[in-house]
Amino acid sequence: MHVNRSRTPATAPRKSGNEGVPRRAGRTAGALAAAALLATVVPSAQAATAPAPRIDLTVLVVDDGGSAIEAITAELKGSGVPYRTLDLNDPARPVLTPAFLSDTVDGRPRAKYQGVVLPHETAFGPDSAEHTALQTYERAFGIPQVDAYTWSHPGVGLDYTTDGGWSGVLDGTTAGVTPAGKAGPFGYLAGSLTFEDNDPAISESYGYAGRPRAGFTSYVDIPVDSAAGGGRASLVGEYTADGRRELVVTFAYNQYQRQFRALSRGIVEWLTQGVHLGQSRNYLSVHVDDVFAPDARWDAVRNCTPGDLDCVGGDGEAENPIRMTAADATYAAAWQKASGFTLDMVYNGGQGEQWKTEHGGTDPLAARLIADRAQYRWINHTYTHPFLGCVQDNTTVPWRCATNTSGSTLWVSRAELSAQIRDNVNWAQGKGISVDRSELVTGEHSGLKTLPQQPVDNPNLAGALADNGVKWTASDNSREPRQRAVGAAKTVPRHPMNVYYNVGTAAEMADEYNWIYTSRADGGSGACEDNPASTCLPAPLDTATGYAAYIVPQEARTALGHVIANDPRPHYVHQSNLAEERLLYPVLDKVLGDYRTLFAANTPIVNPRQKDVGTELTRRDAWDAALAAGKVTAYRIGNTVTVKAPSGVQVPVTAPEGTRKQLLLGTTAFGTAYAGSRSAWTAPELLQTAVTLQLPTA
Repeated sequence: MHVNRSRTPATAPRKSGNEGVPRRAGRTAGALAAAALLATVVPSAQAATAPAPRIDLTVLVVDDGGSAIEAITAELKGSGVPYRTLDLNDPARPVLTPAFLSDTVDGRPRAKYQGVVLPHETAFGPDSAEHTALQTYERAFGIPQVDAYTWSHPGVGLDYTTDGGWSGVLDGTTAGVTPAGKAGPFGYLAGSLTFEDNDPAISESYGYAGRPRAGFTSYVDIPVDSAAGGGRASLVGEYTADGRRELVVTFAYNQYQRQFRALSRGIVEWLTQGVHLGQSRNYLSVHVDDVFAPDARWDAVRNCTPGDLDCVGGDGEAENPIRMTAADATYAAAWQKASGFTLDMVYNGGQGEQWKTEHGGTDPLAARLIADRAQYRWINHTYTHPFLGCVQDNTTVPWRCATNTSGSTLWVSRAELSAQIRDNVNWAQGKGISVDRSELVTGEHSGLKTLPQQPVDNPNLAGALADNGVKWTASDNSREPRQRAVGAAKTVPRHPMNVYYNVGTAAEMADEYNWIYTSRADGGSGACEDNPASTCLPAPLDTATGYAAYIVPQEARTALGHVIANDPRPHYVHQSNLAEERLLYPVLDKVLGDYRTLFAANTPIVNPRQKDVGTELTRRDAWDAALAAGKVTAYRIGNTVTVKAPSGVQVPVTAPEGTRKQLLLGTTAFGTAYAGSRSAWTAPELLQTAVTLQLPTA
């Protein structure tokens, strides 16, 4: 059997200061599917007088070290689903016995795992005692099993590929979601998905498409052209036999590939029968930094940006800076309306005032944006965008932190920090712009630690944030991917997009991209050669076509990968990307277009504010800590779900449509609808110690 040899693009170096460098189709189908899944909770052979079993809401993952298991584990972890790993490569691992899988609690039979993930259907050996124990357990409690990657053969309900099926490289192949898949676990997909083909020289995904036999229901398939008359053959489907249910996947994948990311939600929904701890959304927010300010322009001759500290000679703002016009602002508002997507304008009011003073006292750009202010969300980016960390000594390249006579670092003062934050809020309010004081993006994320020159935060930063009610301050995800505290505030990591701050045209973008991503022999900086995490271009891009032909699809693919990975972190660009040739729009158009081709209308992109992202990340950290400490108890008995967690910890839960939450008196509809299910962060109601949910009945 082939293994997945796909690889994802290596992380390229980011230029400092560049900051660029499942569910069901409808309510009726959903209710029927939920009832079918929930009907398996209590096996039909269960005696009517016996107590209904307790099913703990934990998944057992049997790990062989392969990419398929790694991918499913990443999905469980990323969405907050509790799981336990059994490592097949560990000679000291527990033996899978009946006692490992089940016991009795308070006189009631207990299944310790609500679902089982195996590398393939005979991971313990087909004649082993562990294999027998697992199958007996699954039959007794109605526990589903995922075969993460196997081949097409009668043992999993499929014909051999030689009997009218197909096997081979799937790169570029378009698969379809069957009617059963749409009515079942993959109802959140629009109907088809195309396997990635990022590098023609590499086989990225291999598969075995087999024709279903009795007891097999295909969920995802591909057309086959064979001597048997063509038709379609399955890549993902459910095999029901001998009182057990298996989800059979017959193609290789890793956690980063789009086809897996698209299907991963449905795999978890099938595995957990639509009831599990954890939740996921598809998020996209785009912050446009430096609004009202000009951005310096890349110099293709000097291969640097005049005005930057590492570019000798010249002043970036004096050498043809890049700044939006009123026409660009009009276009931005029209694009938002047409695309159904809202941008976050991260603004510097003082920079706008300075521009107006230097240009005859008028500013058509500011007038247009302020007139359209209600169409955007606005985030404080400080009044004039100064560096807010240590006092910079610019006499050396690279710069360093200035020190006093005793050698101590000189820091930007708390008063100056506070004034930059306060004055920008006051400016916006004076213009009728609605801005949330709790949100902040400092210029270049300054004030936070900046390696290697400034290894710690400005000690005055936390106090200034508190002075102004700031609870969420942005950080650069490429430098600090984890949320952390800054005094009473917390960071919100943002993904930099490789649409550079210092370019206004596609030719400029391709030229700078070539400088960063080509070898010295090809005329580049060689940065890609020096960074082991980076990959050089095989040849320089054509500056006339490289942006549209290469950079746009690559950057859109990266961004869409974040969107469909349950990653709420915002992406950020700069106002220069909405100016001149308006380079950002082709990227966003492709992200949104590809997304809407892949997902159904019941699974829209979620476009959160910065503070909402911060809250989400904080809740996830608290939830992960509670799981790691073993402080969460969750189980299902019949149609009742009970979850107990530490006081103050919000609990993420996903359940079918029709689920009700128990109140002190009566019940209320649980959660919000997304991708055919209901989900929410929740907590016990007043005078309760646990979250109790009532699942819908057939």
